[in-house]
Amino acid sequence: MMDFLKENLMIVLLCVILAIVIPFLIYYLRTAKRYHPKGLIAAALSNMGERFGYYIMNAILLLFLVSKFGLPDGTAGLIYSVFYFGIYVLALVGGIIADRTQNYHGTIQWGLIIMAVGYVALAIPLFSRDAQGIIADGTGAWWGILIFTCVALLMIAFGNGLFKGNLQALVGQLYDNFEAEAAKKGPEALAEAKDRRDSGFQIFYVFINIGGVIAPFVAPLLRVWWLKIHNFLYNADMPALCHQFLKDGQVTTKFTETMSNSVIDASAATDLTQFCSDYIGVYNQGIHFAFIASMIAMMISLIVFISQKKKFPQPGKKLAAEVAGYTPEEKAAMAKEIKQRMAALFAVLGIAVFFWLSFHQNGQSLMVFARDFVNSEWLAPEITQALNPLFVIILTPIVMGIFAALVRKGKGVSTPRKIALGMFIAGIAYLFLMLLSLANGYPSGEEFRAMDSATMAAAGLHKQGYWVMFVVYFFLTVAELFISPLGLSFVSKVAPRHLQGLCQGLWLAATAIGNLFIFVGPLMYNAWPIWVCWTVFFAVCIVSMSIMLGMVKWLERVTA
Repeated sequence: MMDFLKENLMIVLLCVILAIVIPFLIYYLRTAKRYHPKGLIAAALSNMGERFGYYIMNAILLLFLVSKFGLPDGTAGLIYSVFYFGIYVLALVGGIIADRTQNYHGTIQWGLIIMAVGYVALAIPLFSRDAQGIIADGTGAWWGILIFTCVALLMIAFGNGLFKGNLQALVGQLYDNFEAEAAKKGPEALAEAKDRRDSGFQIFYVFINIGGVIAPFVAPLLRVWWLKIHNFLYNADMPALCHQFLKDGQVTTKFTETMSNSVIDASAATDLTQFCSDYIGVYNQGIHFAFIASMIAMMISLIVFISQKKKFPQPGKKLAAEVAGYTPEEKAAMAKEIKQRMAALFAVLGIAVFFWLSFHQNGQSLMVFARDFVNSEWLAPEITQALNPLFVIILTPIVMGIFAALVRKGKGVSTPRKIALGMFIAGIAYLFLMLLSLANGYPSGEEFRAMDSATMAAAGLHKQGYWVMFVVYFFLTVAELFISPLGLSFVSKVAPRHLQGLCQGLWLAATAIGNLFIFVGPLMYNAWPIWVCWTVFFAVCIVSMSIMLGMVKWLERVTA
C-alpha cells in the first residue's frame, strides 16, 4: 500500500487539489457574473490558459537548465533572471505598442501566437551529436543548443510582453466603464462600483493561479513516466551527479548511493558512463514533452480571447474626442493631476521592485532549497510551485471578506497600507527560514549537496519535510495577495486613460527590475550558510515596508 501511494502520490495529490479548486472556481465565476463587468470572466479565462502554459515552464526552468546543460545553480539562475527580466520589461514595450496603435486586441493575439512558437521550440528535444552527457563532449553543439534554448525563451518573453500588461489594461478599462455607468445612478452606486475594482482584480488574479496550481504537476508526471519506460527512477540529485561524473570520472560515495536508488534493474547499469549519459538524456526528454502542453495552453487561450473579444473595450479610444472639448485651464489642471498620479505610481513601483526580488525566489533559492534540503523521495521539488497558486485560490475569498467587512464598518484599509502590510508578511516567511536554518545548523547549499548520508548523520544534519514549504508559501502568498492584485488595481486607479497600457507596462517593468537581480539568491545560498541568504531577504522586506509606511498618507491623498 505504501509503495503504491509513493508511486502515485502526485496523481492522488493532483486529484485532491482539483477537488478543492473546482468549488472555488464555481464560486468565483458566480461572483464575477453577479457583481462585476461582463468581460471579466472572459479576460480571466483567457489569462488562465496562458498562465497554465507559462507555469509549466516556470516550475521547471531553473532545474531544467541545470539538468540538461550541467550548469551551476548560479549560472542557471542568471539565465532565469534575465528571462524573467525580459518577460516583464517587454510588457512595457507591449504597452507602448498597444497605446500607439490603439489596437490592444491585435497586440494581445500576436503575443499568444509568438509565445506558442517559443514553446514549440523548447519542446524539440535537441541534444549534442552523441545524445549523451551533453556538457561532456566539449563540442560547439552544446553551445548551439543553449543559444537555441535562450532564443526560444526570448520569444516567450516578447510574446508575454505583448499579452500580459495589455490584458490587464483591458480589465482596468472594464472597471472605468463600469464606474462611469454606476455614476449615472448616483453617488452610492459609484462608491459601490469603486469598491469592486480591488475585488475584481483579485478574482482576475485567482484565475491566473487556477492554471498555476495544476501546471507544476505536468512536467514531473511526464518525466517520471518517461524514466520508468527506460528502466530509471526519478531522483532529484542524479542529473548533477551524472554531469559531475562525465566531467571528471570520479565515483563518490554520494554517486554510488544515489545511483542505486535511480534504477529499476540495477544489474543493467554496468557501464557508468553509459548510465550517466542515458539518464541525463531520458530525464530531459521527459521535460521537453511538457513544453508541448504549454503550446496547447497558448492556443486554447488564443481561441478563448478571439471568441470573446467583443466583450472587451479598447482603452483610450475615445480620449482624443474628449480632450478636444477641454479649455486651456482644464488641460493645465489635467496635466498637474497626471504629474501627481505618475509620481505616486513611481513611488509604489520602487517598493514593488523589492517585493518581486524577494517573492520570485520561488523559482530560484527557494526552488534549490526544496531540491537540496527538503525530502523529495515522495514528491518532486517542482511540486512546491503548486503551493503558492493553491493558497491564492483558497485565501483570496478570506482576504476579500476581511477587507469587505472592514469597509462595512467604516474602517477600510487603503491600497498603499495593504501593500506595506504585505511587505511585512513576506518578511515573516524569510524570518521563519532564517530561524529554521540556524536551529538546524545548515551550511551552504553547495556544502550540503556534497554530503553523503553518513556524513550528514555524523554532522547531525537531515532534510526537512514538505511542511516547511507549506509554511513559507503560506506567508508569501498572503503577502502576494496584499501586493500583486492590489498593485494592479492601484495602477488602474492612477493611470491616465490614454496611458493605461504604458502604466501597466511600468508595473511589470518594476517587476522586471526585481527579477533581474533574483539570481543573487542562489549565489548567496551556495556561498554562505543559508541562514545568511534568508536574513538578506528578510531585511529587504522590512526596509521596504518602512519606506512604504512613510509614504502612505501622500499616496492616499493622490488616490482619494
